[in-house]
Amino acid sequence: MNGLPRIIWYYLVTKYGRKFNSRTSLINWQNQQVMSFLKQVLPKSSFYRKYYQSLNKYFDHNLNIHEWRDLPIIDKSIMMENFDDLNTVGIKKSAALEVALSAEKSRNFAATLNGYTIGMSSGTSGNRGLFAVSQSEQQAWAGAILAKGLPQPITTPQRIAFFLRANSNLYETVNKQRIQFQYFDLFKPVESHFAKLNEYAPTILVAPPSMLRLLADAKNNNILNINPIKVISVAEVLDPLDEVYIRKSFNQIVHQFYQCTEGFLGYTCEYGTLHLNEDILVIQKEYVDRDAGKFMPIITDFNRRTQPIIRYRLDDIITERKMPCRCGSILIPIESIEGRRDDIFYLPSKIEDKLIPIFPDFIRRAIIIASENIQEYQVVQKSLDVIVISLKVATEVYEPVKILVTQSLHNLFNQSHCRVPEIIYQEYEVSTIHHSKLRRVRREFSV
Repeated sequence: MNGLPRIIWYYLVTKYGRKFNSRTSLINWQNQQVMSFLKQVLPKSSFYRKYYQSLNKYFDHNLNIHEWRDLPIIDKSIMMENFDDLNTVGIKKSAALEVALSAEKSRNFAATLNGYTIGMSSGTSGNRGLFAVSQSEQQAWAGAILAKGLPQPITTPQRIAFFLRANSNLYETVNKQRIQFQYFDLFKPVESHFAKLNEYAPTILVAPPSMLRLLADAKNNNILNINPIKVISVAEVLDPLDEVYIRKSFNQIVHQFYQCTEGFLGYTCEYGTLHLNEDILVIQKEYVDRDAGKFMPIITDFNRRTQPIIRYRLDDIITERKMPCRCGSILIPIESIEGRRDDIFYLPSKIEDKLIPIFPDFIRRAIIIASENIQEYQVVQKSLDVIVISLKVATEVYEPVKILVTQSLHNLFNQSHCRVPEIIYQEYEVSTIHHSKLRRVRREFSV
């Protein structure tokens, strides 16, 4: 089975075949999938064999695996340092990087390496990531994407407009018969896409929230006349301020696909709740604040055999939702994706000789509740004692809004028992570089 039949098979299995009536049944199924996966993959990856060779308690002579959930963690730096030995098909990092960089320069993403699709992450976490996937892995991914994302049955004609920094064979996999797919390059000026979008009339619009805002502007100004029945935010953190604006502009719930180089991690259900895709991979939690439900995800993807993802820790901070979702799913519901661990603010304590972490979500909420006149914003921590804020606000209310924002942040810092930093305001600049990820809250120094 290959090509379209495999995509449809994975679509049907993901949408209809994996129904779990309890967390226990889900976890038992995950364990079976991972144990089978590890038996197949570990003998083919010299990196993992060496990485686990001293851990005899996990393996017996028949490679039966116990307590796999406690295996050592890897991250992007470890994966990239050991790319050649980690992948199971003999792909060299130098060759893969050459293919990926050539595609970035030419904007032609059709090339493969020994039949494997090569891609490169945008490197916002400080170091570039490479991924290699086989055709069968692409087809499994496409089936899962369609099952989670299509608002109508796969037999219904649907047109997907996809805005991304880079196209890929991975995305072109879904461009089959009734499901049409049109890639829009984020490197091109947004105005250059309007005529093509109007002609294409997508039923599904997929883009980073920063691009969705620009498209919403164009729709509100009667430049765009598209009316998608589903809007999906990808690639960037969906800020609550952006979500409200985009939702009102398109009169649609703003759904989210939580996806990165390491896998398809989450999707939004029909009630607008983001759920982790625990039915296609395993996501463990490394808590950074258990009381607040904030954790970093540790991924094991039992579908990725070319470049195995085993106990891989992301730098993202996720806040779990305390109340179950109305959809009834047992898949973990998520309150928000806050962004990277590197964007946590740190401020000196008033009481002790230590630094107190302030999560990005707290900064966002302090800004948003300050005034309904704030259209857009960015907050950058420059040092332990300096924060720079940019506000997009109507001129006539700019000064009063600044006072309200300052007071809101002072309240947050005082409640957190932090020393209040100097707050500097500067003019808000609308970025014209749409292929770079927008981070409304970020820290620019190391702690």
